[in-house]
Amino acid sequence: MPRDYYEVLGLSRNASEQDIKKAFRRMAMKYHPDRNPDDAEALTKFKEAKEAHDILTDPRKRSAYDQFGHAGVSGQGGGGPGDFGAGGFSDIFGDVFGDIFGGRAGGRRTHRGTDLRYELSLTLEEAVAGKDVSIRIPTTVECHHCGGSGAKPGTKPKECGTCHGHGQVRMQQGFFSIQQTCPTCRGTGSVIEEPCRHCRGSGRLREEKTLSVKVPPGVDTGDRIRLAGEGELGEQGGPPGDLYVQVMVQEHPIFTREESHLFCEVPISFATAALGGEMEVPTLSGKVMLKVPAGTQTGKMFRMRGKGVKPVRGGPVGDLICRVIVETPVNLTERQKELLRELNDTLASGGKHHSPHSTSWLDGVKHFFEKMGL
Repeated sequence: MPRDYYEVLGLSRNASEQDIKKAFRRMAMKYHPDRNPDDAEALTKFKEAKEAHDILTDPRKRSAYDQFGHAGVSGQGGGGPGDFGAGGFSDIFGDVFGDIFGGRAGGRRTHRGTDLRYELSLTLEEAVAGKDVSIRIPTTVECHHCGGSGAKPGTKPKECGTCHGHGQVRMQQGFFSIQQTCPTCRGTGSVIEEPCRHCRGSGRLREEKTLSVKVPPGVDTGDRIRLAGEGELGEQGGPPGDLYVQVMVQEHPIFTREESHLFCEVPISFATAALGGEMEVPTLSGKVMLKVPAGTQTGKMFRMRGKGVKPVRGGPVGDLICRVIVETPVNLTERQKELLRELNDTLASGGKHHSPHSTSWLDGVKHFFEKMGL
């Protein structure tokens, strides 16, 4: 039995769509196969999170899941889990009640094609700016040899002799007259005596096709782009399914993203932190100068407004938040060590004037020891 989708993402059942997407992003970054090669457990957790995200970010599927659990999103035909449109609940209802009460007009059964999923990997720059990409996907298309009929070229399907083309047969059971799918033609109303050798009577062929996908600016991991009618071809003339392009943004060497904001760590020298200065920092739109005031401590945050991401669903552009890290010098020469010792001596003589945090901390430690009688 699959795990509860809310439990998979670590959320309560009243979680917002934003909470769901944020939780999925965290799990995707942690368990993505690119970051955990040959790790079966991580792959399983990633797939669980992806499935939970797909269901809970679709209002119809989430409603079905909340009411009926996994049974509500098990799906039939090609509609996908929880799809209450063509190929979802309507097919379940038809299979159970249509055969008994004759609910299908004309008796001919058609099936909506299966929805397809394609994972599109983008760099952070591509996701923020948007781009047009071409993708190749395996899919099912109408057999061009038989025109989708399934019959050998030059022939055509013949009317089923059992149901006479209706796709259903009526059976008498006691007082009840029950109508059910024809066992000979399986609801198609016709039989193929000489199947097409190319598609073996299915009327469909497996091929690859190239599609152009317009990725809007501001997409993020977990976002989906729907290409209507680009999924699997439906059976017996049924409508095709859809293609869902799932966005996965690659880890960036400099920036991390949280909603519309970008974050980065900027190392600065001990001298720059003490004396202040200017330094060049990157943004997704070019270089900018960051002013570092004298006496800057490690961990200090600097906000650069409007240098983040414009959300795909609208709203103000986010900010770039730089966190400075004071780098301790390493591999010092003897002369450099000597100069640092001299500097340290002069700083120590200034006490609280030069090192207020250190002095305050030492005073607190002293008071603690006195209180403990140590």
